[in-house]
Amino acid sequence: MGVFAKEPRSGRVKTRFTPPLLPTEARALYQVALAETVERFSAGPTALVLCSAGRHAWFQRRFPGMALLPQGAGDLGARLAKATTALFAAGGSPVAVAGADSPDLPLAMIGEAFAALASVDAAAIPCTDGGFALLALRQPAPALFAGIPWSTSDALTAMQARAAQLGLRCATIGGWDDLDDLAALHRLLERSPECATARYARAHLGRVLYSGSG
Repeated sequence: MGVFAKEPRSGRVKTRFTPPLLPTEARALYQVALAETVERFSAGPTALVLCSAGRHAWFQRRFPGMALLPQGAGDLGARLAKATTALFAAGGSPVAVAGADSPDLPLAMIGEAFAALASVDAAAIPCTDGGFALLALRQPAPALFAGIPWSTSDALTAMQARAAQLGLRCATIGGWDDLDDLAALHRLLERSPECATARYARAHLGRVLYSGSG
C-alpha cells in the first residue's frame, strides 16, 4: 500500500488550517498525522511504501527502513498513475493508495476495501469532501486517473465515471473524513478522541480549539 506524503514544511502543508493556525502549527499537526498514519497502516493487510514528495533524506531519517517511492512531477492523477504502476511492478497485488489526511482510518475498513476486490476492479473509501481516503486496485489501471478534477467535490464521481468508460467495476466502502481544516479536526476529536493526532491537538492547539473560533 502506498501512502502519499509530503515533507512537512511551513506554508506547504495543511494550508487550509492557516489561519487560524500558524504555518508552523499546521506543519507540526501534519507531521503528527503522517506519523500516526504510517504507524496505523503498517499494521494493515499489505506492506507499506511511502510515496514521498520532498527531500529523500528527510524521509529516510524520519522513517528509517521504510520503502520510499518518489512521487515525481505532474498533477495528482499523473502521480497516482506512476505510483500504482510502480507498486504493481514491484510485485504488489492488489495495490492501494491513500493520503496522510485520515490518520484514524480504521484498519477494518481498509480490509473491507481489499476484500471487495474479489468481485470488483477498484474499491474506494469515499471522503466527505468528494475525494477518497483510500483506493484499492486489483490490477494496474493508470488511465483511471486521467482527466479527473482533483481537489474538488466531484473527484470521486468523475473517477467512477472514468472507471465505467474503461470497463472497470468500482465499489465504494463506507466513508470517512479528511483532516483538511479546523472543522474536520473538531470532528476527529469527537470521533477518535484517543488517537495520537487528537491527543496532540488537545495538548498543543487548545488556544484555537477552545477559543470559540471553530
